[in-house]
Amino acid sequence: MTFEDSTATLVRAVLWRNLEQQGSEYAALWQTTRGWLLKGTVACVLDDQRPMLATYNIVCDAQWRTRRVAVERIVGADTRQLLLEASNNGEWHVADQHMPAIRGCIDIDLSITPVTNSLPIRRLNLEIGNRARVTAVWVRFPDLTLEPLSQSYRRLTEDRYAYESSTGFSTEITVDDLGLVVNYPPAWERLAVFR
Repeated sequence: MTFEDSTATLVRAVLWRNLEQQGSEYAALWQTTRGWLLKGTVACVLDDQRPMLATYNIVCDAQWRTRRVAVERIVGADTRQLLLEASNNGEWHVADQHMPAIRGCIDIDLSITPVTNSLPIRRLNLEIGNRARVTAVWVRFPDLTLEPLSQSYRRLTEDRYAYESSTGFSTEITVDDLGLVVNYPPAWERLAVFR
């Protein structure tokens, strides 16, 4: 379940530590002929202490709008996959099935990774002091359920954003020059980077 582009160029790779779920993630940002590709592998411990392995590929156009998402997650002998595609008019499909509940969402938010915060950060390109609200397709793990999630981003400085979601969660995210997370308290911190 990968999306390959033979002309893709690696822009940056990072390793994050998951402080809440005792895990880590390797993620890579690739530039393609049509936009951007994010690929990652997450290993973590679920709340019930089961280990989980997940991989994802997120294809974005040149304006950082999510176009395709492939996810595979493994918990023991249970493997689940999810393939999402978005059209230009904001319609989403899962295995050719129309998903009206998430119509109009531009971004994807995978609950197991901070990489998806980069999508609205890059797409919005906010000026310092400005704020924007978005609604993302929230993919919750380990069940891979989908629901809309309202979010707010306010750019505090060149590299810091105040983030809030409709779940009541809020934090201050620090990013690098490409909008990739450096710190996302209390859950994520970057351990290493390849430029």
